[in-house]
Formats: sequence, structure tokens, C-alpha cells
Amino acid sequence: MPHRHRHRHHRAVGAAVAATAALLVAGLSGSASAGTAPAGSSPTAAETLRTDAAPPALLKAMERDLGLDRGQAERRLVNEAEAGATAGRLRAALGGDFAGAWVRGAESGTLTVATTDAGDVAAIEARGAEAKVVRHSLADLDAAKARLDEAAAGLNTADAPVWYVDTRDNTVVVEAIRPAAARALLAAAGVDRSLTRVESRTERPRTFYDLRGGEAYYINNSSRCSIGFPVTKGTQQGFATAGHCGRAGAATTGANRVAQGTFQGSVFPGRDMAWVATNSSWTATPYVLGAGGQNVQVTGSTAAPVGASVCRSGSTTGWHCGTVTQLNSSVTYQEGTISPVTKTTVCAEPGDSGGSYISGSQAQGVTSGGSGDCRSGGETFFQPINALLQNYGLTLKTTGGGEEPGEPGEPGGTWAAGTVYQPGDTVTYGGATYRCLQGHQAYAGWEPPNVPALWQRV
Repeated sequence: MPHRHRHRHHRAVGAAVAATAALLVAGLSGSASAGTAPAGSSPTAAETLRTDAAPPALLKAMERDLGLDRGQAERRLVNEAEAGATAGRLRAALGGDFAGAWVRGAESGTLTVATTDAGDVAAIEARGAEAKVVRHSLADLDAAKARLDEAAAGLNTADAPVWYVDTRDNTVVVEAIRPAAARALLAAAGVDRSLTRVESRTERPRTFYDLRGGEAYYINNSSRCSIGFPVTKGTQQGFATAGHCGRAGAATTGANRVAQGTFQGSVFPGRDMAWVATNSSWTATPYVLGAGGQNVQVTGSTAAPVGASVCRSGSTTGWHCGTVTQLNSSVTYQEGTISPVTKTTVCAEPGDSGGSYISGSQAQGVTSGGSGDCRSGGETFFQPINALLQNYGLTLKTTGGGEEPGEPGEPGGTWAAGTVYQPGDTVTYGGATYRCLQGHQAYAGWEPPNVPALWQRV
């Protein structure tokens, strides 16, 4: 940014922060009130994302896998919801200076926001976040990673199978079994080496192939995968899953071996997404299969930030939790490269493919692949759910179980329920303009004026 424009930029940042000062970051303030707001005030992010809807089974899995007690698990979900909203607002305010955001601590009580301009530090700290001044913007890192993706299309990247933007280290990382393979990828992409770091790894990721969200289904009466999330497309019901589980036209049967549906679309490699339309014997519900067969309710699809807790349901290994380690990752399997996927510390095994990742009550994605297992530990990658919903024009099933969505507000404008929005998107609603702060699929009750955690009036 030219020097002559900096003073105007900082005034704009300060104004944006002041305009949103009413939003409390519960985790950074030490609040453990689960987002309770005074009567008549705007809902907190935790209320919007229904962290109170996290079922005991999910909390118990978080306790086991993240070393938490019940209170810490509950506070972590609240803090992550509030931190995501704050990061979204700061991303909008910082513009091109923004270089990423992440949470840390047992309760995700610390939010760090990175910027390329030291003049932004005061504005970041005014929101209760820690500031980190770095060299490269997120836009620059994402552009470099995109060049790697493009170059990988013409290379065999089996020995450099994973690459991603590491916002915490302000670099693009290539994980390689052979350093020469990483060097070849970087050279082909023409990426400035000052932007990159090569890390060693020993295992090649693989798809968890052969084998409700998380419930088993069978493809052509043969291989087994796991349901991701129940969805609808108009009046048609079905579910989202991984593309490598089956091709368009493949028939599925349920865990009970009853005829279930047909793959309507499938992409793999490149992406790892698919959806199955089910027959009239099957009904989509807003649930993921939790520990002991309990239902875990899904209330939305707001994307979790780096460092956030995430739990997975799969038909082989059931419930396991971990954290989001990287967004915008690429991974190479034997079958080809998948991008973008989200990298996690959650374990999985064959048959878990296609299963559900959920953070609190927010759907995150479907299991793609990884390395290791749930005995020795491992890593996994998931296909983000919002991209899948957008690609196929699907609507995540979030109603049912006796709960109905909130009444829609004043109609009008370009905002529409069912649309997938990304940070920075703008809409009009009720005569005002709003900017999206966090990626999500919209639905009735989440109109922009009702959910300041997701939308900022501009």
C-alpha cells in the first residue's frame, strides 16, 4: 500500500473497529456465560452458531481427544465462535493488510490476527486480539499456493503430497517425502522461495476408501464409506459425501443393506466431493451420528478458524476430535491432487471416508483422506462442506427434531437463504448493504441484521 494512503487506511480501520465494538469476544474477556446477551441486544456469535446445542457425546469426545474437562470444552466452543466473528470483522477492516488469524490455548482463549502493517496493531488489540506483524499478506500467500496448485497439474507430486498456507508462520509449506520433489514443485510454480518452507514427512496420505452423518453406506454392494451430511435439493433428499467413494450413477445401500440411492455427481481428483439422491424410503435429518448412537444436531455450516476444535464421525472408528491445523491445503493421493482441503489432527481409517466433520454444531466438511490411524494417531484432510453445497446447489439439512428455523426478517435485497457466502461477499437486505464476515450457507433466521457474527453493515 503506497505510503500516501496509509493515514486514510488507518482511519478506516479505526472506524470499522469502533463501529463493531459492541461485539464481545467471550474467550478473550474470560466470559464463560456461553454468549448470553442482555435482553434486546444483538445475539452473540456463540448464540448465532448455537454452541449450546453441542451434545454431550461431542463434548465427551473433545474431553478425551483434547485433554479437556467439560467446562473447558464448553468454553472452547464459545470462544471459537466469538473469535471467528472478531477475525471476520478485522479481516474486513484490514483489507489487503490482513495476513490470517488463528486461536490457541486449551479453551481457544487467545485470538491472534496477523497484518503486514504495524499501523494496524492498535486496531487489532482494540478488538481484544493479539497482533502479529508479518511480511506477507494472506492474499500473497494464497496467490503463491494457487501457483503451486497450477504447477502440480503437470507433475507427479506423490513425493511432495501436501502443501498449504501456514498463516501462523506466514509462509507456504510443502511437505515432502523427498526434498527434491518439493524443489521441483516450487521451481515449476516459480514461487519466490522467501514465501516457502519445505518440511519432511514419511507417510503418503491415502483415501479412506474401502470400506446419518457418519453412518455407513455401501457402493454397488461392495465398498463402504460414510455419510457426510444430509442435504436437500428442492424436494429431493440425499446426503453429501466424498467424491472418491463413488462415481455418478453408482448405486448405494444403507448400513442396513436396504436400497438407498444413486450418486448424482462426483468429483475426484481435483476436489473430493459428491452427493447421493436417496429414494423415498430414506429421510434426511439434521443429525450426525454421535457416540453411543446419540444424535448430534447440525445448526449451520460456519467455517471454523485455524486452531479450532473439530470432531469427526465415521462408520469405522466413530467419534474422534482434534484441531484444524491449516485451511487452503492441497494433498496428493495415488489417484491425484485434491485442493483446497482442510488439514486436521483428527485420526481416521478406511471406511470413514465421506464422514462428517463438525465444530460445535457447525458442519465443516467430509472426510477425504490422511495418514496414520486411530491407534497410533494421524492426520486427516476434509473437503469443506460449503464448497460442496455450492457446487451442487444443495441445502444443508439443519431443521427438524422439533426445532424450526427463526422467522425471516424483512424481505428484499440480494440476500437469499440457501446461498453459500464467503468472507468479503456483499449483499443487500432491507435497504442496507452488508459484508460477509465468515463463510457459511444462509438460511431463514440468519438474515444479515439478525446475525452480526456473520454479517457487517457497511
